[in-house]
Amino acid sequence: MANGKDFYQVLGVSSTATADEIKKQYRRLAKQHHPDANQNDPKAAERFKEISEAHNVLGDPDKRKEYDEMRRLGAFGGMGGMGGFGGARASSRPGASGAGRPGPQGAGSYADFDVGGIGGLGDLFSSMFGGAAGAARQRPRGPERGQSIEQTVDVPFRVAAVGGKVPVDIEVNEECATCRGNGAAPGAQLRPCGECSGRGVISFGQGGFAVNRPCPVCAGRGNVPSERCAACRGTGNSRVSRKVLIAVPSGAETGAKVRLRGQGGKGASGGQAGDLVITFTVIPDHFFKRDGLDLIATVPINIAQATLGSRISVKTLDEKKVALRIPPGTSAGKRFKITGQGIEKDGKKGDLLVEITIAVPDTLTDAQEQAMRAFAETAGMKY
Repeated sequence: MANGKDFYQVLGVSSTATADEIKKQYRRLAKQHHPDANQNDPKAAERFKEISEAHNVLGDPDKRKEYDEMRRLGAFGGMGGMGGFGGARASSRPGASGAGRPGPQGAGSYADFDVGGIGGLGDLFSSMFGGAAGAARQRPRGPERGQSIEQTVDVPFRVAAVGGKVPVDIEVNEECATCRGNGAAPGAQLRPCGECSGRGVISFGQGGFAVNRPCPVCAGRGNVPSERCAACRGTGNSRVSRKVLIAVPSGAETGAKVRLRGQGGKGASGGQAGDLVITFTVIPDHFFKRDGLDLIATVPINIAQATLGSRISVKTLDEKKVALRIPPGTSAGKRFKITGQGIEKDGKKGDLLVEITIAVPDTLTDAQEQAMRAFAETAGMKY
């Protein structure tokens, strides 16, 4: 939960939203509330953290399944006597929420459960909240995996067909190189965070149940600097742009994905880099169309060629020209196969199918018109 709110409410989606709907909504909200785009709004950073926290759970199928199960059991909605989080009050002081008080819990009071110590629920909250749930004191931040990036890339038809490489510009959040992620300016002093008393987490809850989450003021670090890092404005992260060459396998189709391990954001505190997941969108070609591994090329010929027969040259996918014989009496829509000139994939190769269209001239010279009239008369045609 984020500030006592339902994660679905935070993202503004229904509990039945698809993974794509959640992803699209998260990207829209993250762009709208990113601190870099709202430098004059002190609440933007907190809102951005709430959005990221909600997506961290709902964007992961396993975490979402566990979260939905807890929701169903009433952990987040006031069912089953467990209480909800609406209107929750937060505590940053150990024991401030009533933990360890003698006697039964009365109305309006609650216990600050160490969620890590109540069996399966502890494991569940630990997995959903990055291990912060139930922390009794600040824990040293260990290596953290870098940001994984998903991006859609437009690929020219011919590159997708024969394979090749396309450049991709990506933007990732990485640990600030100036402050190494602690948010402090060079030479600044670090002091315990007043919001969480240096714990790095704050407690919130209601109705006899409380959960800890990373402190929004210190971002879970447990301390705040006397002077913020100018490079990252104290966030500990920086936005970095990179250009990556993506190898496109031959025969790639729209919707195909490739995963580049370790090509996402750099990990913090020596953590593993994230991945880069690319989804291809193939740009249609003006000449070729695709049917499985076969290519279809539409070629126009004139009436005389269709009637009397002809030889034409057809361009293949690799820009070569192949001679094709058109027999007399060829009608529009007739297809001719050029074997082995299609798309190659997984050891198989398709064919090139040449589909004929007949181009009718808009105007004729006098000689052409006389010839056409003579032909029509001999064929018994009326005009």
